[in-house]
Amino acid sequence: MFNDNVRLFGRETRKARDIKVTLRRFAEYLSAYKLSLLFVLIFIVSGTAMQVAIPLLIGQAVDCYLAPGTPEAAVSCWYTTPDPSAPAAANLAGLGQVILLIVALYLGNAVLSGLGFYLMSVAGYKMLRNLQEDLFHHIHRLSLGYFGKHKAGDVMSRITNDIDTLQQMIGFGLLSVIQGTLLIVMIVLAMFGSSMPYALVSLSILPLMFIATRWFSTQARRAFRQARKELGDVNANLQENIAAVREVQAFSREDENIEQFRSSSAATRDANIRAQAFSSALAPTLEALGYVSIAIVVGLGGYFILTNQSFFGTTISLGLIITFVGYVQQFNRPVQQIAVLWTNLQSAIAGGERIFDLMDESPDVTDRPDAIEMPSIVGQVVYRDVWAAYNPDEPVLRGVNLEAQPGQTIAIVGPTGAGKTTIINLLARFWDVADGAVLIDGRDVRDVTRHSLRAQMGIVLQDTFLFSQSVMENIRYGRTEATDEEVIAAAKLARAHDFIIRLPDGYDTVLGERGSGLSQGQRQLLAIARVALLDPRILILDEATSSVDTRTERQIQKALEELLHGRTSFVIAHRLSTIRNADQVLVLDQGQIIEWGTHDELLAAKGFYYDLYMSQFRREGEESSPVAHFFPG
Repeated sequence: MFNDNVRLFGRETRKARDIKVTLRRFAEYLSAYKLSLLFVLIFIVSGTAMQVAIPLLIGQAVDCYLAPGTPEAAVSCWYTTPDPSAPAAANLAGLGQVILLIVALYLGNAVLSGLGFYLMSVAGYKMLRNLQEDLFHHIHRLSLGYFGKHKAGDVMSRITNDIDTLQQMIGFGLLSVIQGTLLIVMIVLAMFGSSMPYALVSLSILPLMFIATRWFSTQARRAFRQARKELGDVNANLQENIAAVREVQAFSREDENIEQFRSSSAATRDANIRAQAFSSALAPTLEALGYVSIAIVVGLGGYFILTNQSFFGTTISLGLIITFVGYVQQFNRPVQQIAVLWTNLQSAIAGGERIFDLMDESPDVTDRPDAIEMPSIVGQVVYRDVWAAYNPDEPVLRGVNLEAQPGQTIAIVGPTGAGKTTIINLLARFWDVADGAVLIDGRDVRDVTRHSLRAQMGIVLQDTFLFSQSVMENIRYGRTEATDEEVIAAAKLARAHDFIIRLPDGYDTVLGERGSGLSQGQRQLLAIARVALLDPRILILDEATSSVDTRTERQIQKALEELLHGRTSFVIAHRLSTIRNADQVLVLDQGQIIEWGTHDELLAAKGFYYDLYMSQFRREGEESSPVAHFFPG
């Protein structure tokens, strides 16, 4: 059963590598704006139809009024039948009507296209907002294991840079591609309606255009996908170096890090150059093929006019040639426009694939469909034959059993890698057991929602994270409805009030990134105040004061005693004074509890704990110093 369950940690998720899948998922987001899209479709179809009608009217102007011939040789005239003997004034009037209609169609197409682009931009940006919000929400649903395997900079790149590529494409770019595709379809239909044989010859070059477009676009999309990946690595490298700038300078690693950044940046440059090479080659290739198509239309049509022959039953006229030249030019224009936009389109698709790849990542820990809200916790905690692993077939905990009664303090000690942190990760459901069960008040933690479970827990970690907000907002972070008086009371309990009021703006002082400007001990005091404000039923201290100096530790020791009172608490590798006062001390080694009991009982047993105490704590205990680390990690 252990092996079956642990496979969940290594499962593969479905990746959005198919362009059809990616486009379909974009369409699902756009479907929320069906009404706007319906008007966009009406405007674009109407405007495109007007655009397609213009070459036909130009052909009419030639065959019906400028060089009228026989009815059989003319483009179908909308206003009059061609009559070579008609007075010039009559033909001039008809020509004027056609010109006015052409101008009206140009204006109508411009207005309708403008409205369509505006509505499409509005719908597109709303869609992107929803996509970004869903992505941000999904990131918060992912389990901690995902962030242990993926760099924060790469995740940030997907929310910022990859979304930015979509913003560049949504609106004008996307609608230009749609309108261009629609124009191509309408032109083909119009050409076949005018003369099927002539249309087939005129479009004979189309298969070559399709082959060229498909090959260049496939290569470009692969290159852009690689470019997006390389950019994510650059952002990850940049984010890491900025966050660790003190360590970089302390170890004189500036030159090495600059060289590393130069290497990753060069990889991004090379990938983008390759992508641009394929994208840039597509437009001139299609343009050249377009000129070949025009040459075929003019050359073939001119031959049949000069030889006075019909072409498979179609009489070729000058107006028909001009009409088809206009169609071919119109046909080539959207093809070339799409080719120009193909760079952004391929980049957007590659960015979309990366976004949906992230959204397809399934959390390792989820709420069951029938999960209930956790009732008010009393505080009994039981681990029943618990196995846990972060990687398949590499268990971190092996058959752990323990029981904590309400209000008890459980100290967990042991060497690095023994599984101490894993025990509390299972309690808060940051991970799930691979086998066995963790029970709170007799209820399996997997049967309740994670939010209702964690809302009744307080966690203080060694590496305190503070936000770039005021001191008041940082303490209030887990309980936003708390009053200022309650925040101040929590700060006093944590012995943080005295140093807070000495800050430039007191509780309104805005902290720097991650609490820069405060000492490690001050940041830790704020973290303890944050937890005190929550008034949790279960308290977890993971190396909570290992980075605090002796004076600061003495300040918060009484606060911790008050905070621990009446709560079920788990304390990992904490101070000697806390271990001495714990109701139970659990000694872990290689994922198993090898000893348990009170501090005095374990010393009397003269086992593993006794040896550790004698080697690590004896001198500190004799000097009555509270400063002692018990194998931190």
